[in-house]
Order: sequence, then structure tokens, then C-alpha cells
Amino acid sequence: MAIVWAFACLFFSALNDFLFKCFARKPRSHGYFVAIVGIAWLATGLCFVRSWDVDYRATILWGVISGLCSIAGNLLMLDAMRTLDGGVCSTIYRMNLVPVAIGAALLLQETLTPLQWCGIAAACGAVILFLPANSALRRKEALPLAMMIAASLIRAGMGLSYRYGFQHGADKDLVVVVNSLFWIGGGVVYALLRERKILSAVPASERMSARKLWGYGLLSGALVAGIVLTMAASLALAEGKASVVLSIAQMSFLLTGLLGVIILKEEVSWRRTAALLCGVAAVLCLSL
Repeated sequence: MAIVWAFACLFFSALNDFLFKCFARKPRSHGYFVAIVGIAWLATGLCFVRSWDVDYRATILWGVISGLCSIAGNLLMLDAMRTLDGGVCSTIYRMNLVPVAIGAALLLQETLTPLQWCGIAAACGAVILFLPANSALRRKEALPLAMMIAASLIRAGMGLSYRYGFQHGADKDLVVVVNSLFWIGGGVVYALLRERKILSAVPASERMSARKLWGYGLLSGALVAGIVLTMAASLALAEGKASVVLSIAQMSFLLTGLLGVIILKEEVSWRRTAALLCGVAAVLCLSL
């Protein structure tokens, strides 16, 4: 059942990454956007709280740690999307499956089978093939790429903190609620401290209306709630090894890339096709 939840997480992640890509194409407030996402996430998360009789010390501790990782990783990704292609950002962001697998083996005493190592290698191959082939373009995009790598590592910390926290008494339902509070507060602080000057230079005619901003935010909030709830469900199960379920969930960039080709008419190259095949092989190896 843990594998089923992991694939559900993959689906929600792919849709949300694609929505992020659509949102970040124009100069818009990413801070207020993630704050609205947090509001929708909070409302959804509260509906799934089954009990308030929990270990609050462990729940708050790991909710804070994973919440900081979550908001920091997503804000870095959105900021990098101001420059980079959304498919590239989504792919690099999902590189966190590599530190997750290694971290699970080192910190959580999980073992990796030879087949799972093959799956991780195939996933790395998919990520490499999705990266830009033009060296001049890579130099130009060095800073955004560095931001995306940092976002990927931070996202790995979120997944591992979920697993470790659930093993040490944290309640999976309330951890999600605590995470949403960081999106609300972190988004507002980010908008006020970083984006005020950036957005003040944007002509009023190019700014997104409040109605559209709330529409994007609420839709993404529903998808984020689906991501964290399915991830938490997969990791809370005894058979849900973090190295497997988190790796499967992070292969969502394959579906995001496919949506880009179908809807946004992105170019289909041999590198993207080879990356897709590597991704399929990785998912199969990691789920067996």
C-alpha cells in the first residue's frame, strides 16, 4: 500500500510542478502565492486530523524542521523559475531522491538492494539528460542552477525529517498542519522583504489580479495538500521504506515534462526521450 501512496504523491507533485511553471512565467508575487497555498493547505490538513491526543513535543519539533525545509525549497525553486525553464527546475528539484536514498541508508539504517541501486542510477541518468546541453547556456544560468541544487538538497531534508519524525512519535496529520503555517508566514515575509522592490518595477498592466492569484494559490494548495498527505501516508506505513517511496514520488518530473510537451508544446529531443526511458526504468527498479 505504501507504493500506491507513493505513486499518488508522484501524480500530485507533477501537477503542482506544472502549475508552478505556468505561474512563474510572468513577474508575479511568489511570496503571496505560497501564502495562499498555505491557507488552502491548512484548511485541508485540519480536515484530516484524526486525533488531538498526540505527542506534541515530537510533532511540533519535526513539523517545524520539515516546514522550514518545505517553504525554503519551494521558494528557491519559484525564484529560479524566473530565469530557468520550468522543466529543468522540476527535474533538478527531484534530484533530491539521491540524497534521500543515501540519507535513508546512513541515518535510518535502511538497506538498498542491487536493483534499487540500479533504479537510483537510472534516475540520476534521467536528471543528467534533462539538463541543458549548451555549455554557454549553463554558464549564464549558473546562479539559478545553484539555487535549484540547494532547493533539491533542502527538499531531501524534508522527506527524511518526515520519516525520522514519524518513527519518533510525531503525528503525521498534525505535522502537515504545522508545515502549512510555515508556508503562510514564510510567504508573507518573503513577499515583504524580497519581492517588494522587484514587483514595484512591474507595470500595473502586467500584474496579476488578486482573483487570479487566489485561483492559482488555492488550486496549488489543494495539490500540495495531496502531496504531503500521500507522502505522509506512505512513510507512516511500516513497509514504506523512505529510500523507495520517496524516490518514486520524486520521479514526478517525468509527468511534468510530458505535460509541458503536450500543453505548452515544448520541444521533444532525443535527450528528453532518453531521460523518459531512464525514468521509467528507475520507477520500475525502485518499486519492485
